[in-house]
Amino acid sequence: MDPSYKQTLFPGAVFATTLTQVMPEADAATVAAGDLQAARAQVTEPGQYLLYSDGEAVRVLQLAREWTRIGRSMAADVRFDDPTVSRRHALIVRQPDGVRVLDDRSLNGVFVNGERVEWRALADGDEIVVGRYRLQFADLRIGVDGAVASAGAGHHEA
Repeated sequence: MDPSYKQTLFPGAVFATTLTQVMPEADAATVAAGDLQAARAQVTEPGQYLLYSDGEAVRVLQLAREWTRIGRSMAADVRFDDPTVSRRHALIVRQPDGVRVLDDRSLNGVFVNGERVEWRALADGDEIVVGRYRLQFADLRIGVDGAVASAGAGHHEA
């Protein structure tokens, strides 16, 4: 994302923070689950994250604000320059009772774990598909041993 974007459109706003980049030149359509797991293993801070490949690298994005925009628009926090992605494709919304993904009137839809959804509460390990891109949601907490650990994989109904 262009650093001037935050300064010109939303002064002082920080929607999300990219923590790490792994595996340069990864093909977004063919990123293996193991590649995302390797990126996930590098996370050392508890929190909620999106892990994905944007065609240049596998990225780990900490969800730092109430909402994160995903789409093709220059205003998107997670931007995919691809015709299979709508300008305003999806929103990730963080609230005290959990994290949800919302379809933002996209043409091709939003899928969670293979099911097309209008909205869905997310659990650690859920796969979100936006156009041809696969994102993984991670909810990491401090484990009993003091290390960062999964909040528990699970799939649940909306």
